[in-house]
Amino acid sequence: MIYFWIIFNLFAIGMLVLDLRVFHRHGRVRSREALARSALWLSLAAAFAALVFFWQGRQVAIEFVTGYVLELSLSVDNLFIFLVIFRYFAVPEEYQHRVLFWGILGALLMRGSFILAGIGLIQRFHWIFYGLGALLVYSGIRLAFVGEHKVDPSRNPIVKAIRRLMPVTDTYQAGRFLVRGWQGNRGLYATPLLIVLAVIETTDLLFAVDSIPAVLAITLNAFIVYTSNVFAILGLRSLFFAISGLMKVFRFLHTGLALILILMGLKMIAADYFKVPTLVMLGVVAAVLTVSIVASLLYPTRERPMRS
Repeated sequence: MIYFWIIFNLFAIGMLVLDLRVFHRHGRVRSREALARSALWLSLAAAFAALVFFWQGRQVAIEFVTGYVLELSLSVDNLFIFLVIFRYFAVPEEYQHRVLFWGILGALLMRGSFILAGIGLIQRFHWIFYGLGALLVYSGIRLAFVGEHKVDPSRNPIVKAIRRLMPVTDTYQAGRFLVRGWQGNRGLYATPLLIVLAVIETTDLLFAVDSIPAVLAITLNAFIVYTSNVFAILGLRSLFFAISGLMKVFRFLHTGLALILILMGLKMIAADYFKVPTLVMLGVVAAVLTVSIVASLLYPTRERPMRS
C-alpha cells in the first residue's frame, strides 16, 4: 500500500510543478485559462474515481466522490479568505499564483499529517469520533450565525514572529520570499510575499480543523480521505482565478456549508446507532450545494443606494 501513497504524492507534486513552471510560468492567469485548468482537475478527479471503482469497488469509489465533493465545497470558503489576504497585502496578480503554489504544497504536508494522526487516534480512542462530530456541529452553528470566517492578517502570530526574527522589505522583490543585501544592507530580509505565505498557511491550518473531521465522517480509509483532500486542494488554485470576480454572488453558500457541517457532525455522533449510506450523504451534500447556489442567483445581494 505504501507504493500507492508514494506514486500518488509524486503525481500531485509533479502536477503542481508542471502547472507553475510550464502552464503559468509568466505569472498572470486569465479567467478562461483558469476555467480550463479547473475542468482539467475535475476530469482528473473523475478519472481517479473510476480507477478506484475498478481497484477497490463501488463503495470505496462512492466514498472518494463524496469526500471530494465535500472537500471541494468546503474549500470554496478558503477562496473568500485568499481574496481578503491578497487585497490586504496588495499582492500583485503575477505573484499570487506563486504564493498559492507553495501554500498548497504546505497544505498537502499538513493535511496528510492531520489525517494519519486523526485516523490513528480514532482507531485507538473511539470516543474522539464523537468529539470531532461535536466540533463539526459547533463549527456549522458558528458559520451559520457569525457568517464567513474572519481574518485579520495583522494579528496573525506567525506574521508577528517573522517580523521579530528578521527585517522585512517594504516592497515585493520580483516574487522572491527572501533577499540578501536589500538597499545595500547586509543580512537576510523577508519580503512581504513571505508574510502573505505565512498567513495563507496558518489560515489553511484553521480550515483543516473543520474539513478533515468532515471527511472522516464519510470514511476512515486514510488513502481515500487523503486523495479526496489532495484533489480538492489542487483544483482550488485554478478555481480561485476562475471565480475570484464572482465571490460575492453566492451569498447563501455559507448557509449551505454550515448545514453540511452540522449534518456531518450529527452523522458522526450517531454513527454507532444510526447508519447513513454514503450514497445518501453524497446526494444530501449535492442537494444542499445546489439549493445554496440557485438561491444565491435568484436572490442576489442588493446594493445599498448611495446617499446624496
